[in-house]
Amino acid sequence: MLNKCDVVRVNRQVMISFSIGKYKDEVLCDVVPMHATHLLLGRLWQFDRKAKHDGFQNKYSLEKDCRIYTLASLTPKQVCEDQIQLKKSYEEEHSDSAKVEEQAKQHGENVMKSENKVSHEMKTKGDKVSALRKLGECHSQKEKK
Repeated sequence: MLNKCDVVRVNRQVMISFSIGKYKDEVLCDVVPMHATHLLLGRLWQFDRKAKHDGFQNKYSLEKDCRIYTLASLTPKQVCEDQIQLKKSYEEEHSDSAKVEEQAKQHGENVMKSENKVSHEMKTKGDKVSALRKLGECHSQKEKK
């Protein structure tokens, strides 16, 4: 199952470079929404590469650039290790972005605190200037009398 939708519409294609062991290739892929992050090589790829599938051993054999390649499925242990590694990298990626967001939030709060402090200092200085002016005005009026 690709996703939970009833209909899958393909409105974009992308050329993907990939490698499996020493085998390197490019394939034109349809882009569809799915709940997986895998490259699905289908019958067109098999046909274009003249790949032969051994259903018993679940392996593909093909020739490319005068070399014969055999592509085998991962063992259950390899699948598990791969999934663990993917989960770790996903968590690190999201943990890093969460850290950046937290730092940005803290920076924003620090900027606001600084602005409030400067604003308060300006108000305080403004009050002092006003007080000095008033004092000066009072002093000037006393001298005039």
